[in-house]
Amino acid sequence: MDSQFQNTDIEVEFEEIENDFFAYFHHVEDGATVVVLKDGVPLAEIKPINFKSQTIRPFGLCKGEFILPDDFNDPLPEEIMKEFEAK
Repeated sequence: MDSQFQNTDIEVEFEEIENDFFAYFHHVEDGATVVVLKDGVPLAEIKPINFKSQTIRPFGLCKGEFILPDDFNDPLPEEIMKEFEAK
């Protein structure tokens, strides 16, 4: 599909998008945001979902940023446990 619409807004009346939804959907696939109007008033916005990168994060990105306390795996104090168990 044309990439000329990439990252641009397209305004279209509700009746017009009903007649050719798939043409406008292709613009969304190309990165455009489609604003649906009803009698000239914005009604809805159709835009692409920005997925986060699927690359695996390397280990050790936060190395040296914080120190894990020695008591990290110790049981929680009794008063905190009571807060979790409160009904």
